[in-house]
Amino acid sequence: MAKYLVIVESPAKVKTIKKFLGANYDVEASNGHVRDFPKSQFGIDVEHDFEPKYITIRGKGELLAKLRKAAKKADKIYLATDPDREGEAISWHLMQALKEDPKKMHRITFNEITKTAVKSSIKQARDLDMDLVDAQQARRILDRLVGYKLSPFLWRKIRKGLSAGRVQSVAVKMICDRENEIRAFVSQEYWSIDGKFSANGERKTFAAKLNTVDGEKPELKNKEQADEILKRLEGAEFVIDKVKKSVHRKSPAAPFTTSTLQQEASRRLSFQARRTMKTAQELYEGVEINDMGQTGLITYMRTDSLRISDEARAAAYDFIRKKYG
Repeated sequence: MAKYLVIVESPAKVKTIKKFLGANYDVEASNGHVRDFPKSQFGIDVEHDFEPKYITIRGKGELLAKLRKAAKKADKIYLATDPDREGEAISWHLMQALKEDPKKMHRITFNEITKTAVKSSIKQARDLDMDLVDAQQARRILDRLVGYKLSPFLWRKIRKGLSAGRVQSVAVKMICDRENEIRAFVSQEYWSIDGKFSANGERKTFAAKLNTVDGEKPELKNKEQADEILKRLEGAEFVIDKVKKSVHRKSPAAPFTTSTLQQEASRRLSFQARRTMKTAQELYEGVEINDMGQTGLITYMRTDSLRISDEARAAAYDFIRKKYG
């Protein structure tokens, strides 16, 4: 019988983490949130300090019963939801829903799903961060306060099914303001004169931009003015006024985030986002490799972080040294 229970958000992580932790650990998934505001009610008591009302999400009753059963058998429960405010809130809701002794519940987080990271997180278990939980609750409450008041107005005036929220509403205003700026912009024509030159005795040419004529910067607002200056320059002696030097450094592309992975797969392979994420899921869960069995090739498929784990960096350095010297 497993002595410890680890609860993660995604079922895709269960098999991998179970493999890292061994037989003493039971790993289960919450499939995201287990409690939320009721859909048919406002769910916030505005008169009493904006107290939220939570109910079990429809369809999660059976899953919660399974988690409660596993929690009762465990000596310790590790809540391993994602390391952000949403994950912290899911852990808090799990604590409320499981109805177990808070002393046997511990919060753990890891930024990559590697054996080292997962095992290290168990050793660094901590209490719940209520500041993060409150931040998530404030976000959800603001969504309700704005959305439940504004969405019905959109349904009446524009189209049924539209939703408004604390982010969408402000974003739409910013887009409209920018569009008005674009429409109000009056374009102005301008010209520039560039030439190719070669120094005495040199075959190689270099490009230069006309800066001043007889000590004055010429105004080139149209083709006629540009042609007039070109006539004046026929047979003229040119002097280099300023040399601009710059060093260009090309860095390797940054690691993929979820959005850049989808963009690149669409651009290079014409993949739809769904196909990209399905492929990434398979790479995460593992593919069969000769002599290695089923091996996961990426740490996780959803991330906004560009951070590479120390373990992965060290392995890459080691591989490059051995393979290429």
